Amino acid sequence: MEEIYSEEEQICKITKARPETVQFLLGFSASMHVIDYKNIQFETTLN
Repeated sequence: MEEIYSEEEQICKITKARPETVQFLLGFSASMHVIDYKNIQFETTLN
């Protein structure tokens, strides 16, 4: 099993996100709200 995991690490590449992408994701997560009501989940995004 150790051999399988060591092979997977060699295939993975680390990528960097652009500042625009990070700002978009932070803005989206700040505007998203989740409301739970009687075992139902509502997701809303404020513009």
